[in-house]
Amino acid sequence: MDEGALGPAELSAALETLEDQIVLNIEACHATAVELERHATALGDERLLVRARLCAAGMLLRTGETATAARQIHALHQWAVTHGDRRLQSRTHMACGNVQRLAGDAAKMLEHALSAVELLDETATPYMQVAHRLRLAESLALNGPVDAARPRFHQTEQLARELEQWELLTVVLNNWAYVEYTGGEFARAEQVAGRLLAHAAAHGFDLDPTALDTIGGIQIENGQYAEAEQTMRLCIARYHAGYSDDADDMAEYLLTLARALRGLGELDQAQASVDSSRDLCTERNLAEVMVRVHQEQAELHAARGDFGAAFAEQKVFFEARENLRSQQREAQAQTRQVMFETAEARQEAEQFREQARRDPLTGLRNRRYVDEELPGLVAADPDLVVAIADVDHFKRINDTLSHDAGDQVLVRVAALLDSGLARVSPGGFVARLGGEEFLLVLPATRVGAATEHLDGIRRAIGDHDWRDIAADLPVTVSIGVAGVNESTPRSQGAALSTADRNLYAAKRAGRNRVVAGTPRERRPRAYRDRGAT
Repeated sequence: MDEGALGPAELSAALETLEDQIVLNIEACHATAVELERHATALGDERLLVRARLCAAGMLLRTGETATAARQIHALHQWAVTHGDRRLQSRTHMACGNVQRLAGDAAKMLEHALSAVELLDETATPYMQVAHRLRLAESLALNGPVDAARPRFHQTEQLARELEQWELLTVVLNNWAYVEYTGGEFARAEQVAGRLLAHAAAHGFDLDPTALDTIGGIQIENGQYAEAEQTMRLCIARYHAGYSDDADDMAEYLLTLARALRGLGELDQAQASVDSSRDLCTERNLAEVMVRVHQEQAELHAARGDFGAAFAEQKVFFEARENLRSQQREAQAQTRQVMFETAEARQEAEQFREQARRDPLTGLRNRRYVDEELPGLVAADPDLVVAIADVDHFKRINDTLSHDAGDQVLVRVAALLDSGLARVSPGGFVARLGGEEFLLVLPATRVGAATEHLDGIRRAIGDHDWRDIAADLPVTVSIGVAGVNESTPRSQGAALSTADRNLYAAKRAGRNRVVAGTPRERRPRAYRDRGAT
């Protein structure tokens, strides 16, 4: 990466290049992602920063840093959901699916794959359109018979051709062939592998070692041992030529070559290939490949007629396989625990955030919530109405009865305001501003209609049976109403100021009434009970 600063457009393009590439060198891609993260931090662009971090976390996941990567990916996914970024959500669902795959939860992986595809829209790149559908096909194959996944693979192949995603098409065909192969559908696997070879030849692609290993395995299962040997010799040669930088893969390739040589009866050469694979497994602690080394060694002993050695090696194979499964279960459990802790921490954070925006006494929204949400509502809705309600003579209730009784009055008034508003304005909310003062917000409501609705709520409070709390003292409210379009420019402060002036007018006029209209412009309109004091 260039050390100079990147502008937003340049950085976005660089990120898209990283996001939409077939990764062959994980270490180099991770370094690029970290560098792009530095540029995004310097720009102060949060979305670009999240994209860079997602790239870095994806590479980290592939290096085996599962716990750290899982925490980062889930946090980035939550950011994308909170900010309603569909394209980024689609990408984070893909990453979450990778985490679930490592956790051994195929069902959850499928859920994320479905979400990733459902979120694709016109902003999705051609690479995303193909790659995300490929992941869905693979997830279906993991969750059931290949028959269910086959139509998805076919659709993905066709889409890759339509969008001219030629390099990605090699991945589609390779992965499809591998799914058919591992599902025991060797004839179908050969057909797909044939299309892969034809596609590579038509577009001048040199298939990478991974694809050649898939083809070699299919050829072996179809009894084409000579062809498989040629394929695997080419696979290993391309590995040494730098087509892949994953040193762990060579153990796999040597083992596939050994199977081809055994099929040809070249047992000494097969043994040499198995020995080389075993040495790499021991050196690099490749437990999964080592299990298959034991299995192939048993087959070689049997091919020589040494059934005693074959039986002994088979026992080693079974023990190694069980140990591997135990290790995998433990690793999957650890990954699930990390994911659980991450989700739990996020849930707790949401709970704390919700608590911070609620009034502890009444359970209503508080002033902090109002200051966070109301400005956006004022800006977006010219027909928004706000109202301030105040409990009349509340000091007398506290002084005559008790502060505990006063608190009980506030709790019940809050409940009556909340239930009353919910009936007439389901999209609105009630908040406690402090003391005995409450805010009512009514979206998309004209001032006249809002005033009538609020007067009904006022009457319900006055008519409520308060004797169990307030004895013989009346409990009533005064309400000041304001439409946000009454002020120029429209703002939260101006709207609340107008509502407060109208509340003051209601108090001066005798309390227990609703006042609307801007006092500075016209005489307030009041709704009150006959004989109210």
